[in-house]
Amino acid sequence: MSKTKRITHIPKFIDLCKLAGVEPQHPLIGIIRLENIPAHAKEMGMLSLGFYSISLKKKLKGYIEYGRKTYDFQEGVLGFVGPNQAISFDQCDAKESEGWELYFDPELLANSKLADEINDYGFFNYETHEALHASKKEEEQMEQIFQNIFDEYVLPIDQFSKEVILSNIELLLTYSKRFYKRQFITRNDADSSVVATFEKELKSFFSQSDLQEVGIPEVSYFSNKLNLSSKYLSDMLKDLTGKTTKEHIQFQLIEKAKHLLLGSDKSISEIAYQLGFEYPQYFSRFFREKTGESPKNFRKKV
Repeated sequence: MSKTKRITHIPKFIDLCKLAGVEPQHPLIGIIRLENIPAHAKEMGMLSLGFYSISLKKKLKGYIEYGRKTYDFQEGVLGFVGPNQAISFDQCDAKESEGWELYFDPELLANSKLADEINDYGFFNYETHEALHASKKEEEQMEQIFQNIFDEYVLPIDQFSKEVILSNIELLLTYSKRFYKRQFITRNDADSSVVATFEKELKSFFSQSDLQEVGIPEVSYFSNKLNLSSKYLSDMLKDLTGKTTKEHIQFQLIEKAKHLLLGSDKSISEIAYQLGFEYPQYFSRFFREKTGESPKNFRKKV
């Protein structure tokens, strides 16, 4: 039996600085060249951070553990870690690595536009094997933004420091969003295979499963089947098919409902229970929202 790894939770960025023996220049944000990180700071085991991390890593030999997965960072890759996600560098050799590490506490975003928008950047919820592979040009653009943040970071703090830093973080996230879209497109063959597998799993579930017993499937059911995070799968499906995972599930549910309404003599209540709804009125409301008419009127009209 494999030994469970102990996870050290570090609630604040300032706590990470203390553990690493690094003197911070700002209490809520830190940025450092990967090659300048002290050696002992790269051997702290599995960590759970209570803050955000954005990294650009190149020439990192070995593997980074993220949750229960590993990822090869030998190529230039951007990684995003949200609060309370586990990450470990124990299986990698960073002696010859290059790049940037940016850390910032959620408190840095207080009273800013980014505080309301940070959750819209879904890649903070992606798994590591879904990291962003930057092209050479994209990498250069990102490096410049990291450098801009660093240049501001080392200046004395004034009334404009936070605004300048946040605007650059927002620019970094906006470019990342654009480059992820590009990645969805350029990896079209691989992603199309994922879409095909998803559609097969989806149809299989609705044709073979007893929804009354197992319930309506969650997005996580299919993302786990495909070894992807729920957010990444939904973003990819939205880009390639125009519908999120949830919308695909709801479409299949409506199609099955229509089939039962037209192809059986069961009451609407019986159909609702068969489809996994706890109460018939929930089914009727859902059906009306998606089709514009009640199950009763749909059955009568046809």
